[in-house]
Amino acid sequence: MAVYVFKFGGTSVGSVERIKAVAEKVKAAHDKGDQLVVVLSAMSGETNRLTDLAMQVQQAPVSREMDVLLSTGEQVTVALLSMALQELGCPARSYTGSQVRIETDSTHTKARITHIDDAKIKADLNAGKVVVVAGFQGVDEHGNITTLGRGGSDTTAVALAAALKADECHIYTDVDGVYTTDPRVEPNARRLDKITFEEMLEMSSLGSKVLQIRSVEFAGKYNVALRVLSSFSEGRGTLITYEESEVEQALISGIAFNKDEAKLTITGVPDIPGAASKILGPIADANIEIDMIIQNVADDATTDFTFTVHRNDFDKAKDILTCTCRELGAGAVTTDNRIVKVSIVGVGMRSHAGIASKMFKALADEAINIKMIATSEIKISVVVDEKYLELAVRALHAAFELDKDPKVTQS
Repeated sequence: MAVYVFKFGGTSVGSVERIKAVAEKVKAAHDKGDQLVVVLSAMSGETNRLTDLAMQVQQAPVSREMDVLLSTGEQVTVALLSMALQELGCPARSYTGSQVRIETDSTHTKARITHIDDAKIKADLNAGKVVVVAGFQGVDEHGNITTLGRGGSDTTAVALAAALKADECHIYTDVDGVYTTDPRVEPNARRLDKITFEEMLEMSSLGSKVLQIRSVEFAGKYNVALRVLSSFSEGRGTLITYEESEVEQALISGIAFNKDEAKLTITGVPDIPGAASKILGPIADANIEIDMIIQNVADDATTDFTFTVHRNDFDKAKDILTCTCRELGAGAVTTDNRIVKVSIVGVGMRSHAGIASKMFKALADEAINIKMIATSEIKISVVVDEKYLELAVRALHAAFELDKDPKVTQS
């Protein structure tokens, strides 16, 4: 008897009709004799609606109360799905995160799972019931409701799959798998049958919205077989696997992009030990995450220091950097919040030279100027002007022949 964890996102349970459709899908799997745990997000748009309500009441809502408020969204969907399953004659039982005892730390709105008590779930599964669990939430050691941050239902599903040693964890969403890039940008994007955890982790961190990055990290750490499928159509989706040998190796598996980048530069910084720390320290103290960093040393014993941040943090970072510029006696602060980051990802890079030059040539052929470059073992990222995003993605997709089956493109 196989054990599966199914997770359905907000669009999949966005209405009563869709919840009933999910119930039909779950019942069909249950009728095959599989043991099923179903994790649900709140209805599409519900978290935003609740957040707006909070902002109308309190200018800076207390994080503990926000967790109490936002956790109600998933409570609605798990109850409704359990009712829908029961209406179909399929035994089901719903649980909130605190009822299951998904234990977390006490970091409200961004809690991390520390332990799962699976006793109730196993008892219900052995009794032939479908167990429906609210995603995105848990409880800390003091009994406070906590939430896991945006996309946290993916993490809930993977964590439950790990605890139950499930055969697979299926993430049902509004796309039928992981694509070589966003099909809305490149219509020739191809669905991947398999991708490694390492590649998926890079894709998620670089802007791909298919899976929440923490869920991929969790799945990789505990070797949970993860599959991305569509809620609205049949198919095998994309399997995320540990074994590179199981993946048909192309040089590049996909192209990710992030529209939420902003670039800041401080010029004429004295080239002395500790200068970088004095620049980035105040940025870190303001809880602003830094992405790419470039430092250029000039002949006059000064340096230009450039870094990128999330666009939401741009104004705050600019104010801090302006103060730092005065304190260091540096030249000036220049900024650009009209940039994007485009990245190619693939474990095939490890054994092939010339990937970077091929990428740069493809962009140069389209007269796209590169502002920043960052590399790792399986990715190359470039920062370009925002207006070139779609052109850059399409040019790279064509250059690496990602619309073709990797067996065809390899020599």
